[in-house]
Amino acid sequence: MNKKLRVAILDDHLVTVEGYVAMLEKDPQIQVVARMSYGNELENTLDTQPADVVILDVNVPTSSDNRNPYPILHVIPNLLEAHPQLKVLVISMHADRGLIRAVMEAGASGYILKDDQTVLKNLASVVKTIAGDGIQLSRITHDIYLKHLSSEASELTPREREALSLSAAYPNDTTSDLARKLKVKHSTARNLLSKAYVKLNVNSRAAAIAKARQLGIITPYSPEAFSQ
Repeated sequence: MNKKLRVAILDDHLVTVEGYVAMLEKDPQIQVVARMSYGNELENTLDTQPADVVILDVNVPTSSDNRNPYPILHVIPNLLEAHPQLKVLVISMHADRGLIRAVMEAGASGYILKDDQTVLKNLASVVKTIAGDGIQLSRITHDIYLKHLSSEASELTPREREALSLSAAYPNDTTSDLARKLKVKHSTARNLLSKAYVKLNVNSRAAAIAKARQLGIITPYSPEAFSQ
């Protein structure tokens, strides 16, 4: 029997959480293992109840005594370092360019808007994509983030090309393995891949490698590889 995909949810709106749980647990391969209402519960909960994907809202209070939003941009990199196999999906009502950019560059694997029913109705599929090392963005957040990346450079940076080249050479490596080879933090490696996916208009590592080869960005297969 295959192991279920474990999902934890941080959102202070009970109705929203119940909606996510209902959509996710329709899929027999997914199990919601934790629900949290305050940011200060997140790290301790994941220490005691491991998850494969964590769904985060950005505007959750830090604690019952501190109603200020928890420091998501500080929390995401820490979570990824402490739990290398964890993937982070942000679902938010906020479509601010700076926040989307910051969340993705902190190492998140996706940013979906709460009013994006087209994507949310397929939440189980989204979670599976992210658990499989892919990314998922709402169309609006994709366009906002791509515009930011295009203002930096429309082409892949040398470091992004290096990350894809290593991924192509070692297709079974995890993001943590890639981070060690690049000598960077896990969140940095995740960010390099996410930027490459967005620029190449794909949402998985395999698709990014294939497109990069097609475009001549990384070393293509040699003819001998197909003749064996």
